[in-house]
Amino acid sequence: MNKKKFFYILLMALAFASCNSKPLELNVMSFNIRYDNPEDSLNNWQYRKEIAAQTIQDQNTDVVGIQEALVNQLNDFKWLLSDYNSIGVGREDGVEKGEYSAILYQRERFKEIKSGYFWLSETPDRAGSRGWDGACERIATWAIFMEKKTKKQFFFINTHLDHVGKQARREGVNLLLSQTKRLSEGLPVIITGDFNASPESEVIQPIIESDEWMHTRDIAESKEGPQWTFHGFGRVPEEKREFIDYVFVSKGIKTMEHKVLPAKQNDRYISDHSVVYTRLKIR
Repeated sequence: MNKKKFFYILLMALAFASCNSKPLELNVMSFNIRYDNPEDSLNNWQYRKEIAAQTIQDQNTDVVGIQEALVNQLNDFKWLLSDYNSIGVGREDGVEKGEYSAILYQRERFKEIKSGYFWLSETPDRAGSRGWDGACERIATWAIFMEKKTKKQFFFINTHLDHVGKQARREGVNLLLSQTKRLSEGLPVIITGDFNASPESEVIQPIIESDEWMHTRDIAESKEGPQWTFHGFGRVPEEKREFIDYVFVSKGIKTMEHKVLPAKQNDRYISDHSVVYTRLKIR
């Protein structure tokens, strides 16, 4: 090997090492978009879909956990967000029926290494299974992503816990965390979702009291927005609104910013939930 070629290879190796040593910065979002319900009148999806997509774009979101999406809503996102790929299936049949807990990600920046889903039930591999005292089928969608530039990988999982069953929420969280440990392959972990439970509840407290998971709102260097996320298109009195939408991260992930975004854009509700946005750094 001649000296010129040797030094070229050395410079390339040093450049790659320098690039790979930089922290991976991510803009992450948890977004309950409200299912396409004709009874929502002027808050129906047909009047909100453009601002929902714009909300994702305005934050330059890298990965977003979407809850309550029906297949037609995901198809709208595919049209409106052409730079994003989606992962997920309908919770009722494991194909297209029912709500999705989907993941959207920027396809140019990230490569999907692995992905899958499971039901929050006693039989997590059985499509459409309903768990414990749950009123609905509930599903979690996960993926391992690699940033193409740095080759750094992380694990992302998104879900929506039951709104009625107390046991279903408790057991659903236990299953979610145990499956995350099993599937994440020791990678940094990001969890998004509508947990239908406040931070003080018996559902959330075991998560934030553990040594493994952190609520990004608790550890963020910068915080913005109200102390609630569900407003029911403004119908819930402000003093009764609850914080039920989350981004959790594993140890080692730094939260630079946590925001609960404004409920409205251009004087129209984005959803019946406010969007949770976080800016993260993974070393």
